[in-house]
Amino acid sequence: MADAEVGDDVLDGDPTVRRLEARACELLGKERALFFPTGTMANQTALWLLARRGTEILLDGASHIMDWEHAAAAALVGVQVRPVALRPGRRVIDAAAVADTASVHATRASLVCVENTHNGAGGVLTSASELDAIADVARAHRLPMHLDGARLWNAAVATGASEARLAASSTTVMVSFSKGLGAPVGAVLAGPAAAMADAVAVRRRLGGGMRQSGVLAAAALHGLTHHRERLAEDHANAQALARAIDGAGGARAVTPETNIVMIDLPQPTATSVLDRARALGVLLSFWTPTRVRAVTHLDVDAAGVRRAADAIARALEAEHASAA
Repeated sequence: MADAEVGDDVLDGDPTVRRLEARACELLGKERALFFPTGTMANQTALWLLARRGTEILLDGASHIMDWEHAAAAALVGVQVRPVALRPGRRVIDAAAVADTASVHATRASLVCVENTHNGAGGVLTSASELDAIADVARAHRLPMHLDGARLWNAAVATGASEARLAASSTTVMVSFSKGLGAPVGAVLAGPAAAMADAVAVRRRLGGGMRQSGVLAAAALHGLTHHRERLAEDHANAQALARAIDGAGGARAVTPETNIVMIDLPQPTATSVLDRARALGVLLSFWTPTRVRAVTHLDVDAAGVRRAADAIARALEAEHASAA
């Protein structure tokens, strides 16, 4: 980062940012990519470009755009979010669910959004073929599709499909560099050249015009070069963590598909469990009163995961004993 070649990305371009955007285009199979400080800003730019004010966007009710972007779709873009009801036994939306939702609501829809991997569901995967099927439904209703691929790198490693294959059926795709790839900040939005040309103005309007942003893009490029293939280690560590803590204190660890482990508690004691784990040196995330989340990543190796599993199990057992 300190040695990055920089320019002024607002005026005439930053060479390191240009290299990152070109590399992202290659990996995602899109015509043009644009660097953003955050994935949320990139997602909202996609909504601004593809959705129409006064309409609905169809999306998973537990998606990041729905739950974690502070009603930005309504506040900034002027669209209503319409959660797609999951079919029985499903943890994420599928083509049939999208078709059911698109067919019954009176308010006109203008966009379908999907998320892969799905954070709120616990890093759950959607296959390339299912993404294609959802896109077919969207096209049948004359709707574009945006893919929130903040963790698309994990999906590619876990499914064996390339990022370009997973993004092929979406009009636009956002990918993040600050999660599994380990960069401190940054995301890109990629899609058709004409849409990305318009996205430059939207990004500036949202406050995302950055000057010598090559110092940030350099970290993202490092992550792309050195950290994509090792994501399989995070997935293996998540599996090991889930096995080690499942059943401790009556809790259930949901078998992870990628690097997120959801832990379901027998009582609504999530806050207390988080406090106990923190005291033992492990940081977990609150999800619901009966669910906490653990994420494996490049800063924690297999030995570290074993130590974390021991601490989490102790926290769960202590909580169970205090409630007895």
